Amino acid sequence: MILSTVYAVTCCLLSLPALLLRRDVTKDAELLVLRHENAVLRRHVPRLRYEPADRLWFATLSHLIPRRRWAQVFPMTPATLLAWHRKLIARKWDYSQRRRSGRARQRPPP
Repeated sequence: MILSTVYAVTCCLLSLPALLLRRDVTKDAELLVLRHENAVLRRHVPRLRYEPADRLWFATLSHLIPRRRWAQVFPMTPATLLAWHRKLIARKWDYSQRRRSGRARQRPPP
């Protein structure tokens, strides 16, 4: 038990420098592979429906990528991304359910 734990920790520690020292070329190649895979999948699926969690993820990641590259990176149009982000922000700052209609309750005198 202890030996297997030490082995697992050692493997993690040894793989960390390899991950940190990985070249940008390798990362770019991986990105190109993923983009090509997305292009192939888009050809096979006529219309893809994203769940709310997917929309949240794409809207959040859009802050990390320059807007001029959105059309190349994301599988949807930039206008769709902006619409999702607007709906997300509007839902967050919507206080309409918190308001009560009518007069405020009066407190009893002390």
